[in-house]
Amino acid sequence: MPRIIRAGATTAGAIADGTTETLSLVYFDLLRLDAGAAHRLRLPGFESVIVPLSGSVDIDVSGSRFEAVGRRNDVWSGLADSVYVPTGVEAVVTARDDGTEVAIAGGRCSETYEAFRIPPERVDMVDVGSRETGSRRRIFHILGQAPGRRVGNLLVSELYADPGCWSGYPPHKHDTEREGEETLHEELYHYRFAPSSGFGGQFWYGDDRVVHGAMTGHGDTFLLDAGFHPTVTSPGHRGYIFTILVGKHRRPLLQHFDPAYDYLMNEIPGLQAMRDKFSGTSGEST
Repeated sequence: MPRIIRAGATTAGAIADGTTETLSLVYFDLLRLDAGAAHRLRLPGFESVIVPLSGSVDIDVSGSRFEAVGRRNDVWSGLADSVYVPTGVEAVVTARDDGTEVAIAGGRCSETYEAFRIPPERVDMVDVGSRETGSRRRIFHILGQAPGRRVGNLLVSELYADPGCWSGYPPHKHDTEREGEETLHEELYHYRFAPSSGFGGQFWYGDDRVVHGAMTGHGDTFLLDAGFHPTVTSPGHRGYIFTILVGKHRRPLLQHFDPAYDYLMNEIPGLQAMRDKFSGTSGEST
């Protein structure tokens, strides 16, 4: 069942490590390091992406060295600069700046691939919705469909919602494997707001149409295994969601939109482009 983990609630261990009642495929943790501090990471059974949210780091991955990864002061000041780490391989993350914050996004994977860097110029963006429809957001694919056979079933992105706007809208889900129609992908959201006093609403419901919801705050995390799951950001605040998706059986994501809102599918710009990016039918190159 979906659930919210409040900011600061996890004081030891990862925020999600694949052993929760909700998620078995997703790993997520946040590192906070001062200049010169190092963190060793090895995730057996998980491929991962190391994403500096603020500050810069050097990353050593099994003999490969990636220097000065991270080019922004915070998530609001530029595109992500990241490194892909193969399953079970040790990575050492060393901060170059005080107050460096790093997200570790992981997904279950039984194959071992090669480490590689994902610089800002390789981040792929899609603009979805409009302010007129209260649905404008931009999705930046850090690890989208472009890497192809170089990775397993892990997808990582950053979503930026305009003040007062909805994302994940019209409501959609991806909890059932139906050939050509829907795929089973677990998902995790980590929220930020600017200013940080902002908040949002996270809703979820199943076929019974019983709606559940929670107020989301700066630094909260949402674990999702099933159901339709629209999100809204409070007026006067920009919303940010660090998103991890992991496919149970395959990498491409096929979203199933609630048929009750079919009439909105042609009213909200960019929906088809968004679907194409997640499913890998947009013509991205490696």
